[in-house]
Amino acid sequence: MKALEGVKILDFTHVQSGPTCTQLLAWLGADCIKVERPGVGDATRKQLVDVEGADSLYFTMLNHNKRSITLNTKNETGREVLERLVKECDVLVENFAPGALDRMGFSWERIQELNPRMIMASVKGFGPGPYEDCKVYENVAQCTGGAASTTGFLDGPPLVTGAQIGDSGTGLHLALGIVSALFQRETTGRGQKVLAAMQDGVLNLCRVKLRDQQRLQHGPLSEYRQFGQDIPFGEAVPRAGNDSGGGQPGWILKCKGWENDPDAYVYFITQAPAWKKICDVIGKPEWKDDPEYATPPARLDKLTHIFDTIEEWTKTKTKFEVMDICNPLDIPCGPILSMKEIAEEPSLRDTGTVVEVDHPERGKYLSVGCPIKMSDSAVEVERSPLLGEHTIRASGAIGEVTAQAAE
Repeated sequence: MKALEGVKILDFTHVQSGPTCTQLLAWLGADCIKVERPGVGDATRKQLVDVEGADSLYFTMLNHNKRSITLNTKNETGREVLERLVKECDVLVENFAPGALDRMGFSWERIQELNPRMIMASVKGFGPGPYEDCKVYENVAQCTGGAASTTGFLDGPPLVTGAQIGDSGTGLHLALGIVSALFQRETTGRGQKVLAAMQDGVLNLCRVKLRDQQRLQHGPLSEYRQFGQDIPFGEAVPRAGNDSGGGQPGWILKCKGWENDPDAYVYFITQAPAWKKICDVIGKPEWKDDPEYATPPARLDKLTHIFDTIEEWTKTKTKFEVMDICNPLDIPCGPILSMKEIAEEPSLRDTGTVVEVDHPERGKYLSVGCPIKMSDSAVEVERSPLLGEHTIRASGAIGEVTAQAAE
């Protein structure tokens, strides 16, 4: 039995944020019915196409374990079918532009009339306020949620990250809200609205920077490398390069082969309990008792010199050799793994973190698997549906319905 077996999801999501949420629920056992426009479907089906005539990886990797129906909600039959689906399902998930559902005739009030137990979950760019009607994409969310202003190097422009913290991050937040609402419904018997705003989701993932903004009011942020370089702090949290952002200083260091390999680097943390072992490994045993280096506070204004010295050692080792030497000594570090290395890592295949999926149009492809592992609810990643694959045409009807809804 799957964790969410018996839960039926009416999936009106598209692109990335909403599909991330509903795919996670489908992985955990929910019956997810993706509703798409006849003949068109989710826009990502034909975005970034790499195999002619097949759904794109953008679509397939966000819509596993779902069923697809096409439904024309602009005609009477289509609206009747949608009403039946609303009555039968537990959760409606959408990331339409603000007001789209209302214009379709399915306001929150109407949905409650049809199904008082329905949970309506929405992804929006912003919460209530001056920007609530604005359209938001991944990088806009990263910028308005505080991530970009604190990412990058001090002498460069703000940067967005390759991790989709705006879209996928918000989808993960919404999934938790939905599961919580389902749990609460067991007590109240009532559905409710669940909102996850992309700006809010990014800010939640940037909470340590909001922490530092308040700390900055009481003095310079001494764990940032600019402190030791005598570079003054401004009024806002600065871009911190590869600083760890916590109490244990860290930096990305070159490893053997860095001249030709753009990923020959390791992230190295000078954790206080491991300091003496670090000194021995890099050939600086005198630093262990030197008052200028022996304690974390004494080292703060010398971080650049310390990491430059450690780097002279890491440049003589591959990133994996650094790991092999440091891990047994409890010195925290990690190699910079490329997407190619991740795709080829056997242990990630063994745990289902990376999976190979067979698709009738494009053949086999790699995808991420469920990031949540549960001992009593194993996840089997199934391919994404073809457009309208689970639709049947009702005899003489204008709209299109699922077999289950037609019964």
